[in-house]
Amino acid sequence: MKNLLYREVCLENYTDLPQAVLDGADRIEICDNLAVGGTTISKGVMGEAIKYTHEKNIPLVILVRARGGNFVYNDIELKIMEADILEAQALGADAVCIGALTADGQVDYEAMEILIAAAGGMELVFNMAFDELNFDEQKQTIDWACEQGFSRILTHGGPKDTPIEANLGHLKELIAYADKRITTLPGGKITAKNAQAVADALQVTAVHGTKLLA
Repeated sequence: MKNLLYREVCLENYTDLPQAVLDGADRIEICDNLAVGGTTISKGVMGEAIKYTHEKNIPLVILVRARGGNFVYNDIELKIMEADILEAQALGADAVCIGALTADGQVDYEAMEILIAAAGGMELVFNMAFDELNFDEQKQTIDWACEQGFSRILTHGGPKDTPIEANLGHLKELIAYADKRITTLPGGKITAKNAQAVADALQVTAVHGTKLLA
C-alpha cells in the first residue's frame, strides 16, 4: 500500500535518485554538498535528473545555492544563481528552491526578485534561509511569498542542529499564520522513523528529508 504521507526526499547528486524513485519518493529535491546544507548541482546532473524523474512522473525540485555558509550573496553569486535557474528552466525542471538574505537578517527582496524573474513561471520554493529570520520577519516573508506565488516554504522551525521535535511549537505558529495560503513544509532531521509522528503533531500531510525512505 502506498504511503499516505507525501514524502519530498532530498538527495545529493544523481547517485541515489533511481533507488529513491523505486522506493516511493513522491517528490525529489536534488542538490550537491549536503554537508554544507546543499549547493546547486552541475548542468550535466541537472539534465539527467530531470530526464529520469520526468520519465517516472516524479516532480523534481532544484536547489539553487551558489555556496554553503550564509545566505547573503554578492552580485557575482547572484549572477551564478540566476544562470543556474535559467538552465533549470531550459532543461524543464519543475521547481527551484531559493532564498537570499541581507546582512542584517532580512529577506533580500531585490536579490529574490532577480531569481524569481529568472524562474520564468517555474514553481517557487523558499529554502531554509527562512529559518535565519526572526518571527516577525518570518510572518512578513510568508505574506510576501504568497504575493509572489511561492507554493511552499521549507523550514526546520529553528536552528538546524536542533531536533525537529524541539521546534514543533514554532512550526505550529508558522502553519497557523500561513493559514493555508501557502504550504509550510517541515524538514531537517525528519526520518522514516519519526516522519508520521511529526506530521501528525503538526497536522500536515507532507514532509521533507534526506532519510525518509526506510
